[in-house]
Amino acid sequence: MPTVLEPSDAVIKVDLTTICDSDLRILRGDVPAVAAGRILGHEAIGTVTEIGSRVRRVAVGDRVLVSCISVCGTCQSCQRYHAGQCSGGGGWILGHLIDGTHAEYVRVPFADTSTYPIPEGVSDERMLMIADILPTAYEAGVLSGTVHPLDVVAVIGAGPVGIAVIVVAKLLNPQSIIAIDVDDNRLTMAKAFGADVTINSGVASPLQEVQRITNGDGVHVVIETVGSDKMFQLATTLVRPVGHLAKISSHGTPTPVRSDNYWNRAIRVTTGLVDAFSTPTLIRLVSSDQIRAHELVTHRFVWDDMLKAYDTFDNADLHRALKVAIGGATSARASV
Repeated sequence: MPTVLEPSDAVIKVDLTTICDSDLRILRGDVPAVAAGRILGHEAIGTVTEIGSRVRRVAVGDRVLVSCISVCGTCQSCQRYHAGQCSGGGGWILGHLIDGTHAEYVRVPFADTSTYPIPEGVSDERMLMIADILPTAYEAGVLSGTVHPLDVVAVIGAGPVGIAVIVVAKLLNPQSIIAIDVDDNRLTMAKAFGADVTINSGVASPLQEVQRITNGDGVHVVIETVGSDKMFQLATTLVRPVGHLAKISSHGTPTPVRSDNYWNRAIRVTTGLVDAFSTPTLIRLVSSDQIRAHELVTHRFVWDDMLKAYDTFDNADLHRALKVAIGGATSARASV
């Protein structure tokens, strides 16, 4: 049972949480900073049960969204809206450097700047998708890739993050979105969520197909969500000169970089963690149904089925899973 350790802390009873690909990477040993025995998880909806003496915006009994990024709010990075690089004790710490949200209670540092009230009438599942996957897709993918109206956008990987990228990219009215994956089921879901064209890279050549679709020009923006050297190298070949490559995924091992694939074509490459500065904007978009976030949740589990939830998410291709929702009675609530 966690307790308040710092004056800015809050202890929150977790009503609903989910699993991220980074949780799976931790279990595979790809994130060595995580100590043995760490409680994983960095996304939650819950109720505040205890607050520190300096907490002002959050009160006991409040229902809140717990962001994947903890924001000290005072360091240079946070002041510049780069809280993922927080040097004041925040950043990605939940389920990474301190115990996370895959438990019935969690201690949340910097509660005033790292939690958000749940708007009236917005379901837990809809809000839960704003804890990580939607701001990651929006900030590290769409904004970093500088997607503009009438752009042709390629999304490599039609998993949860790739689908989320498609959902938020549609808001900017691109000319077309091309989804690339090896799984026909996921490509079918990508189509349902707004992809205009799908390419099974195990059957057809993505480069040849993209060249055909764009009359040899390549795409304006490619967003790579898989996290493999092969897919990153593919991404560099799909972008037109002076285009953008946004790499959301992380690698568990060192990756050789073929800069000759993009340097001479003036392609801008961006990487990085989510900063969660877009959370208030996304809350408004979800609340107004401009983003139907609950549709990203395909499987629901109670606390006792946590290991089953991990297995389902880890074998998403077998279960046709995108995001899972885990909680007690809250997990059975219908989305509104």
